[in-house]
Amino acid sequence: MKSSHKVAISTGISLRVVEFSGAAASGRDILLLHGLASNALLWAPTGELLGAHGHRVVAADLRGHGLSDKPSDGYSMDQVVADVAALIDELDLQNPIVIGQSWGGNVVVEVAKRHGDLIAGIVAVDGGGINLRETFTTWEECVAALHPPHLEGTPASKLRAAIKAMRPRWSESAIDGTMSNMEVLEDGTVRPWLSHERHVAILRGLWGHDPFEALNVGAVPTLFVPALPSGETKDAWSKQKMDAHDRIAALAHVKVIPFWDADHDLHAEQPEAFTDAVHTTIQEGFFG
Repeated sequence: MKSSHKVAISTGISLRVVEFSGAAASGRDILLLHGLASNALLWAPTGELLGAHGHRVVAADLRGHGLSDKPSDGYSMDQVVADVAALIDELDLQNPIVIGQSWGGNVVVEVAKRHGDLIAGIVAVDGGGINLRETFTTWEECVAALHPPHLEGTPASKLRAAIKAMRPRWSESAIDGTMSNMEVLEDGTVRPWLSHERHVAILRGLWGHDPFEALNVGAVPTLFVPALPSGETKDAWSKQKMDAHDRIAALAHVKVIPFWDADHDLHAEQPEAFTDAVHTTIQEGFFG
């Protein structure tokens, strides 16, 4: 990691950015966006590897997350996309490739629709095709299923041990990145940087987002990297994901590189393979 600092943007807030490399001497400018309730440091394994390929790589904590500002409002998809566009301008990123995971994948799809002139293309990592209205019948059903766990008061050591047990293939850097979703208090317990109320507000914005409408309007080069099940799909999430894959793969400006039976955070679980997929696609000229 080269540096971590806060950047004031024109939408009136400051975002924490993490730079994993300097100027793109031989590669591209790349902006990394995390998923809901995550943070920039979960990109560390991938960010370092992409930087080693000569790319200028920057990750950001989106509003309400990590060390970025946490205003009381502004968590709609419209506002988050405006933040991303403002950040691209403030950092003077040149024709960047914007990569987003999960909710961040839907964010970059909307960035492509609204600000395609600012970017070379997007990468959606196990996201970008999330359509909650196709998975849940009502908003009440959605929020009941997806509201965040209440982790306040959990000892940090206990949480870290639980994450390591659940993610045995993850590196210490990836575990550190996940722990950075939490503020560690003086008594050794944790509190999520993203509050429960803001989490639900962002979820509400995602509930109203139609990624397929955005994909059909935007036409920038789009790489999808989904984590797909190799066996029979029975749960609603897997079925929606497989359906989204089929619909997305049919679009002319889209390339799909699936990771089979991978973790939702596949960029943290398999950073070498993920980095290779992105860097190879860049070298092939897919993003121009």
